[in-house]
Amino acid sequence: MKKRLMLLATLCVATFSTANAGSKVELANEPYPLEYWALDAVISNVDISPDGKYLALKKVPNKKADPIIEVYDASDLSKEPFRMNADPMQIQAFYWVSNTKILFVARQQVRDVIEGYNQGVFESRIAMVDVKKKEIKKFDVANPNVENLLVNEPNKVIISMQEGVDEDGQLKVGETFRPRSYWLFDLDRGTKQLLIRGKLALGNIDFDGDGNPWLARGFQRQTGDSITYYRPEGGKGWDELYRQDEDDPQTFIVVGKDDAKPGNVLVVAHNGDDKEGLWSMNTTTKKFEELIYRRSDVDLWTTRNHSNTWKHPDQIVGISYAKDKVHWEYFDEIEGATYAQLEKIIPNAYNVSITSRSKDGASMTILNVGPRDPGTYYLLREGRIETVGSQQPLLEAEKLADIEYIVYPSRDGGQIPAYLTIPNGEGPHPLVVMPHGGPFVSEVPSYQPWAQMFANNGYLVLQPQYRGSLNYGLNFYHSAFEGDGQIGYSMQDDKDDGALYLVERGLADPDRMAMYGGSYGGYAALVAASRTPQIYQCVIASAVVSDPVVQMNYLRNNFADGWEADQFIKTWDNAVRPVKEASKVNVPMLIIHGDVDQRTPPEQAKIYLEALDKANKNYKYIELEGADHFFNTWSYDHKHIKYSAMLEFLSNDCQLGGYTAAANQ
Repeated sequence: MKKRLMLLATLCVATFSTANAGSKVELANEPYPLEYWALDAVISNVDISPDGKYLALKKVPNKKADPIIEVYDASDLSKEPFRMNADPMQIQAFYWVSNTKILFVARQQVRDVIEGYNQGVFESRIAMVDVKKKEIKKFDVANPNVENLLVNEPNKVIISMQEGVDEDGQLKVGETFRPRSYWLFDLDRGTKQLLIRGKLALGNIDFDGDGNPWLARGFQRQTGDSITYYRPEGGKGWDELYRQDEDDPQTFIVVGKDDAKPGNVLVVAHNGDDKEGLWSMNTTTKKFEELIYRRSDVDLWTTRNHSNTWKHPDQIVGISYAKDKVHWEYFDEIEGATYAQLEKIIPNAYNVSITSRSKDGASMTILNVGPRDPGTYYLLREGRIETVGSQQPLLEAEKLADIEYIVYPSRDGGQIPAYLTIPNGEGPHPLVVMPHGGPFVSEVPSYQPWAQMFANNGYLVLQPQYRGSLNYGLNFYHSAFEGDGQIGYSMQDDKDDGALYLVERGLADPDRMAMYGGSYGGYAALVAASRTPQIYQCVIASAVVSDPVVQMNYLRNNFADGWEADQFIKTWDNAVRPVKEASKVNVPMLIIHGDVDQRTPPEQAKIYLEALDKANKNYKYIELEGADHFFNTWSYDHKHIKYSAMLEFLSNDCQLGGYTAAANQ
């Protein structure tokens, strides 16, 4: 059933509240009430205005409320803020576009069922609020992406929209998929001017701080090549910068312009090496001219832009790598010194970032996130730093758990990196093996809510970076494709080998082990449930892929050109099919799936449940009404239901123990 999409932004007077904190938890191993973990981030998106006079943030007033925007006098955060909501829509993000105006994005659920792969039930709009005049302007632009804030033109932004779709975001009859088109949007008039219409051969456009298109990517169907294009400043056409066969796994990503060498660009690329490096590339000769930074142990993680994006919107100041934590190397000495100073004064400093800065550079907002800090925002103004607030104010540093980076041996002689979240108290602990989704992605140590929730309840949590995970070089990635492919085979062994390694170290109890995962991690949990010899007492599988063949056909049917689906399909051709292994299930199972999951549709769970029923296997199944594949679409109720079910299942059905089951009721 279709629902009418509305944008009714209203000013509101709201009082801040959270779930009742109750009395301070005194015992080190007494778990937090479950509702603490189900709360959305209380505050987020904390940004200072360009002139440094206002501080705005997104806040969730209570556990079931939609987000609102609050705007404070930056000189005195104790003053009553200006507040607004977007009822019946939900505010997702906002951006300062001038000293007094905020552009925000809001969404609303408009359908009850998904419309295909990556065609979910939400649609979005943009609007603008003048925080001085307290006036709101609404724009009738369907599903826009805000691409560039145009720092030198405060009344204009660049947005992108999907071409060939109707007002509900669905492809029109006779249309095929096309990349997004880019428009110059006038915020005063509410009008738009077409800049570039994307096409498969040339789309995904990047614009510099002045709004000049300078980088594009495309796909050539005839040859199967991915192509990166460059446009010099003042140029009209596009020059081919780099061409790459779709089967070539080497990285080539242009991350910015090279300020030290005008006409060159900064590129993260393997360029024939096992590990990624940061290169300066000549856009005229198309040659890699200088290797700026590379490591021999891990790939590069990400770059960092200058903290003052109003004055330096395109400047890259640092590069990072991730191992035991994210480490930064800076090209700009002042930026590096600024971050070093902040890391010395911020409690539990782990991953510190400057989220916004005034044009004069005197005021800034700062975010710290780490294993013992779910995310705390600070305001630095007039040489004084003060705490704005925490994303999860009910969680205390001393009650959270540390993360340890480990490397353990695989049964075939390899080395598998992993992250270990260690609960308080003496081991051996009950263990939850928690493989990431993807599978061909990577994780870095930070605040991980699921791992912290399990650890807070007494469970040791292993996050294995099994073969095929990114960040550890091409050889490690390629090891997932040896023979006919290793999905469900050696990639599965890597997870089990990690559990057995922890048993050998005396950290994990061999009689109290489980696997939990979502998406590909859910697939891995299903595979684990049918393995022999069996090392787990139970599995929890969420957003599952139970039949890769059916899932790949789902992708084929939802990509008109087929190229993106075909790339992915190759990796799953010979994977284990859990739906065909249901008769071998030998442990208790809890299966959880959202009923509007657009990435792995509910049918993936249903066909597996039918196979379990046919094999007379016992299981528990929870379908989350209105829950999509992606965590940011989940409500408080979704999380509370899921977390409660998981902890009860581990304690009772699996009898893994933990600190206490009663604390979670």
